[in-house]
Order: sequence, then C-alpha cells, then structure tokens
Amino acid sequence: MSQQESFIYSFVARGTMVLAEYTEFTGNFPAIAAQCLQKLPSSNNKFTYSCDHHTFNFLVEDGYAYCVVAKDSVGKQISIAFLERVRADFKNRYGGGKADTAIAKSLNKEFGPIMKEHMKYIIDHVEEIDKLIKVKAQVSEVKSIMMENIDKAIDRGENLTVLAGKTENLRDQAQAYKKQGTQVRRKLWYQNMKIKLVVFGILLLLVLIIWVSICQGFNCTS
Repeated sequence: MSQQESFIYSFVARGTMVLAEYTEFTGNFPAIAAQCLQKLPSSNNKFTYSCDHHTFNFLVEDGYAYCVVAKDSVGKQISIAFLERVRADFKNRYGGGKADTAIAKSLNKEFGPIMKEHMKYIIDHVEEIDKLIKVKAQVSEVKSIMMENIDKAIDRGENLTVLAGKTENLRDQAQAYKKQGTQVRRKLWYQNMKIKLVVFGILLLLVLIIWVSICQGFNCTS
C-alpha cells in the first residue's frame, strides 16, 4: 500500500478552527472535511463518514478534532490508528497551552510535516498495526466473555470454586493475547531502530568520503 492509494488529507482542529493540515493532493477534500467538522457532535468519540469512495474519519477529544481522509480500501481501524498517533503527538507537543491560543492554520508549518511522517509510518507498518488491532479486539472480546460468564454463573448460583476456575482460564487467555501484542510492538521498535542505524551509517560514510576527498587521503594538515 502506497501513500498515493491510502491517506489523502489530514487536519487537527480546535472546535471548528483548523490549526494544522496536510495533503499532497488537489481536490475538494478539505471543503468536504470542513463541512463534516461543522456537523460533528462535541462529545468525545470516533466518527466515520463515506463519500465518493473515500472515508472521512474523525477522532474528537477534549474540544479538539483529528481528521484523516482515506481511500475506502483503507480499513477504518487503520485510519483510527493514524488519528490516535497524531493525537498523542499533538498533545505531547502543544498540550502546554500553545494549541489553546493558536489561530487558524498557524501550526501548518510545524505540524503539517509531522502528519506526513505519521502517514508514512502507518503505511509502512500496516500489516503489523493490523495485527495489533486484531489482538486488542481479541482481548476486548475475552473480557466481554469473561464478564458475561461471571454474570451467568452468579445468576445460576454456581459454586465459587468453579467460578474462580473459569475466571482463571479466561484471564490466562487475555494474558496470552497481551503477550502477543507486546511481541508485535517490540518487532516494530526493532524495525525502526534498524532503519535509524542504517541512515546513521550512510551519513557517517558520506562524511568520511567528503573528509577524505577534501584532505586528499588521510594527510590533512592545518
């Protein structure tokens, strides 16, 4: 999956005021997204609208709205994963109050390239992120089943020892899913570290080549 066939446009807004946006495409996507923003409920939640083979995905939290427009071939959960990364980064950078007083589009230069980086990260790791999403869904399902079984057991008046045994089994399943999610996250971390080391090695080699060419070998003198 390439960026050209996935994420189209993204923005961060305070209320209905867009503070930062990013896109590499032309079209009426910003206008449609702005119309959707005007109609969004103010409550903290996630919303997705479909239009002309695209999805308009929103994450609303504490008066801020995070949006990404994606091709409909991109799964909703992948788009939400992107928005969660953008939200975490935005709050980390501007949570001290800068975002509360920023004017329209004033964070474009700073945060626009950051949204581009997050788009690239999600696209490059879509398979691993999809696995994480499935693991989280499985954990949620196990928790739901566990609570349902406990409620049923209480209604039937089952022996507490039997009930404890069932709870222990379900807890073991949840721990197994959690371990699987940790392994996927660790794999992502190692992949990122490899990329950083390769880039550092290339830069170091370029510096060495430039230094040798300027000094005509290793005989530099002042």
